Amino acid sequence: MPVHHKLSRVYRLGSALVGVILTFFGILGLTDNIGFFDTGGDQVGGLSTNGALSVLSVVVGLVLFAGMVRGGNFASSLNITFGGLFLLSGFVNLALLETRFNMLAFELQNVLFSFVVGLLLLVFGMYGRVGSALPHDNPYWQQRHVDEVARARRERDRNEQRTRARLRGEELRRRTSLFGGAEEGGASGGEDELNPGGGGQREAEGDRDGNGGGDGGRRGDR
Repeated sequence: MPVHHKLSRVYRLGSALVGVILTFFGILGLTDNIGFFDTGGDQVGGLSTNGALSVLSVVVGLVLFAGMVRGGNFASSLNITFGGLFLLSGFVNLALLETRFNMLAFELQNVLFSFVVGLLLLVFGMYGRVGSALPHDNPYWQQRHVDEVARARRERDRNEQRTRARLRGEELRRRTSLFGGAEEGGASGGEDELNPGGGGQREAEGDRDGNGGGDGGRRGDR
């Protein structure tokens, strides 16, 4: 898919939005000097965090920024991948709440946040890519229906050729009618110019014929 396609802007927006949130959350957690695996319940922006979760948030945010820069299929696939990982993280950490394996200091609000971010990334990543009613100019639909696209392209090429041939024929007929009429007019005009006295000579001959007929009639009367 072209990087500047309108769908690419949607994928970039999703990556940028979630990347800003995660990076901001991670930086705030790092500035609080929380222990790397501390599970004491330190909070940033209403979410429980520790050093490990803060670093992980910054790394994921930067990767999403890279997807925003590249756009296209890469951004879409990246959003879908991280969306699935966030949903998986929500389920896993929900099972690890209040256990000694809760190394990222998750609490219930963190689990809900993971679900929300995961769904958000999936929506942005699958937009215009997954569905049963995609338009035929959609690049993903065209990738999945190569034969139909090839047939439509051949039919379009034939229609364009027929249109060009019809236009050429109309142009030739128009030129023929224009130049043909001009040649006929020019030929008749040329004859008159070559015999400027031709008209008068024919009239004089006609008058002589008429006079001759009159003389013959008078001699007959005598």
